[in-house]
Amino acid sequence: MDSEDDMHDANDVDSPDDDFYSGETGMGSDDGDGEYDFVDNEMEDSEDITSRQQPNYTILSETDIKKYQEGDINRVSTVLSIERFAACILLRHYNWSVSKVHDAWFADEENVRKAVGLLEKPVEMPNARELTCGICFETYQHERMSAAACGHPFCDACWRGYISTSISDGPGCLMLRCPDPSCSAAVGQDMVNKLATYEDKEKYARYLCRSYIEDNRKTKWCPAPGCEYAVEFVMGDGSYDVCCNCSYCFCWNCTEEAHRPVDCGTVAKWILKNSAESENMNWILANSKPCPKCKRPIEKNQGCMHITCTPPCKFEFCWLCLGAWSEHGERTGGFYACNRYEAAKQEGAYDESERRREMAKNSLERYTHYYERWATNQSSRQKALADLQSMQAEKLEKLSDKQSQPESQLKFIIEAWLQIVECRRVLKWTYAYGYYLPEHEHAKRQFFEYLQGEAESGLERLHQCAEKELQVYLDAEAPMKDFNDFRTKLAGLTSVTRNYFENLVRALETGLKDVGSSNSQATCSKSSNSKSLSSKVKGGKTKAVGTSSRSGGPSRNLDDNNLWSCDHCTFANPKSTSTCQMCDHHR
Repeated sequence: MDSEDDMHDANDVDSPDDDFYSGETGMGSDDGDGEYDFVDNEMEDSEDITSRQQPNYTILSETDIKKYQEGDINRVSTVLSIERFAACILLRHYNWSVSKVHDAWFADEENVRKAVGLLEKPVEMPNARELTCGICFETYQHERMSAAACGHPFCDACWRGYISTSISDGPGCLMLRCPDPSCSAAVGQDMVNKLATYEDKEKYARYLCRSYIEDNRKTKWCPAPGCEYAVEFVMGDGSYDVCCNCSYCFCWNCTEEAHRPVDCGTVAKWILKNSAESENMNWILANSKPCPKCKRPIEKNQGCMHITCTPPCKFEFCWLCLGAWSEHGERTGGFYACNRYEAAKQEGAYDESERRREMAKNSLERYTHYYERWATNQSSRQKALADLQSMQAEKLEKLSDKQSQPESQLKFIIEAWLQIVECRRVLKWTYAYGYYLPEHEHAKRQFFEYLQGEAESGLERLHQCAEKELQVYLDAEAPMKDFNDFRTKLAGLTSVTRNYFENLVRALETGLKDVGSSNSQATCSKSSNSKSLSSKVKGGKTKAVGTSSRSGGPSRNLDDNNLWSCDHCTFANPKSTSTCQMCDHHR
């Protein structure tokens, strides 16, 4: 597994230089349509599509896996001077770690042989003309008998049945031993290839190939349904995100879908919450009351306060005070009120139950708020993936014909859609992040919601440009003169959106550490003043308050000595930082 010949190229692309995108255009705009000024209009797609970060993993096909496996077997066989089947048994025992095999073997060869069932001196089968099978006890000619290294003879038919049964039982067949109950000699792939049927040999080979991935701590299968690629991961300082050749991205650590910026523990809690019965109980508690007689929960979604429980109970009661309806009527307030309830409430009789119901309702509303937005972004991401596939399959060729542009010059569109898909994923998980953000950390919560809102606004502009504005050029009857302007605009939006989301991910992964407790109240004020701090937006152009126009040159804008406005993109940053969290520009 030491080879790096098949390192997978990153899907990310280098953004244009910071000067490419005008300092007057920021992420704070709420308007999707507007003018975009760019400094450099000579960007070449082929020069900008380079990897931003070298991946710390390798994608392995079935051919690669077999090649690496054969290489490890040959290496161990050569160094230890043993047969290939014996080397395979050793590697399987030590989870395909060549170094562990070498260390154990040279430390205590005798114990290693005993543990895996490899005899130092193989025993020959008795050289008799006829031999008795140890399983069926029939007598056969010598040439119809076979034995492992231990020399215990069994007929070929019994061997075939023994091997077939073991293979049918699953991967345990890779640790097959001699059929003799008193013998622990290993039965390797050489015996399987010699005696098993073709189907059993194929199954055994598949189990052996799978064990090379599943027993090795550095490799895992891609969890996408139907995918046959594996991933070799090199631990380091990089992220756990892995993007397979099948286009599925997942987290190496927990094998759930890629979920930066939230950690694996938060993802596990969120997924459990989405599927657990706890939310059902919360809904029942918040939206129903128990029948006073049979205690079954009842939902009141319309009508008066006169409730009749379902059969066989059929108890009639008042929804407000849960008392028997026979004791109610005009004198107690009629069908739509209950003076007994009002009087009891004033005396505090219903305080606890009402408090619990109110808490459940608030909890449910809060969860619903985050879940709906999480699910909406997931749906938008799936739609963007479908649009990306459609663009690659047919629309790109159509656009090339309509605008008289070679497809190689239209890669900026694919890059935009790839960025949309990735940003939808990040934005989706920010809602899980927000749900578990502690309520008492008001400064962090307000700052997080501000950053999240800016990210959503910027992504919507990019998505609209790639989806709706592109359609104009797809529907055109002839090449349009402003197509190059559209190219510049879409490439610029892609670059800025990518930079913003990368910085957002870094900020959330560090726990928004720039929002300290000492200046939390001052930092909180940024949320209420975000419009004046970040930008004045009209028609897609952005100018920071306190900054001069392009002709007059920019100047920094500080608010209450706790925030500074970036010269380059006008984003409002905490004073404790020296680098803009949006565009990486230094103060």
